[in-house]
Amino acid sequence: MMKFQITTVLVAAALITQAQDKEIWIEGKVVDVGTGKGVKADIRYRSLPTGGITGSFRDSVFRFSIFGSSKYEVLAEVDGYITTVAIVDPQEGIEGKIVRNLTLTPKGQTIRLTHLIFEQGKSVIDPASFAELDEVAQMLIDHPKLVIQLEGHTDNQGSISKNMELSQDRVDAVKEYLIDKKVKKDRVKTKAFGGTKPLSNDKTPEARNLNRRVEIRILSE
Repeated sequence: MMKFQITTVLVAAALITQAQDKEIWIEGKVVDVGTGKGVKADIRYRSLPTGGITGSFRDSVFRFSIFGSSKYEVLAEVDGYITTVAIVDPQEGIEGKIVRNLTLTPKGQTIRLTHLIFEQGKSVIDPASFAELDEVAQMLIDHPKLVIQLEGHTDNQGSISKNMELSQDRVDAVKEYLIDKKVKKDRVKTKAFGGTKPLSNDKTPEARNLNRRVEIRILSE
């Protein structure tokens, strides 16, 4: 019985070592949020949390290989745009490859959190949103002078006062998440708009979904 247990442990250890030694290629493009066209940027990557492995490019595309189980931060910077950050997990690899595009937003515009999901009519953040919020937290950690404002919007259906309250509760929930990730609370402001600033006035479900959003405004950097 003891021999069987030892053999099982050795096999498991060998499988873990093999997985850690597997090469994963990370590749993607840097694109403008409005046009979708490539933008030549300063691209840097590093292993998390210590940055023991680093690399850089000056291009609108990138491709590099990693080994092991550590997550990697990929960052793109260029004049006139807000810096963007992606966090890549080797476990996302499919057939030895991960594709992640970096979307740049011009300065002066707000960044929409496109993967932020709440429970219907509530301010409870869906776990599927954590990866995107982790990238926001990492951006703030990388740029200690950065101050942002979270702006909450709902659709324009129902009670005006309840929509305003819900949008405030949701940006407060996002702020608390960022604080839990070691971002100082005075660097994250919040503002609620309820349904007063819709992106679309159509009455379709798609339009209402578009209007329900949280955006990031850069206040200082």
